[in-house]
Amino acid sequence: MKGLVDFCDLSCEYATMPKDTGIDGSGSCRTFVAVYCELKKMLVHKNMPCTRKVLRSSKKKKK
Repeated sequence: MKGLVDFCDLSCEYATMPKDTGIDGSGSCRTFVAVYCELKKMLVHKNMPCTRKVLRSSKKKKK
């Protein structure tokens, strides 16, 4: 639905788990609070509002 806010999570094609274990304070468990954003080239808070989210299953090309 248009107009709804998307949120940062691993369903975005630009989001990946942080490379270093526990870099976001999660230790060795998989309860994490940050993801790495390929667009921003930095860690971002998981579930923060995002206007540039692209679902992994989407056929759109990266700009």
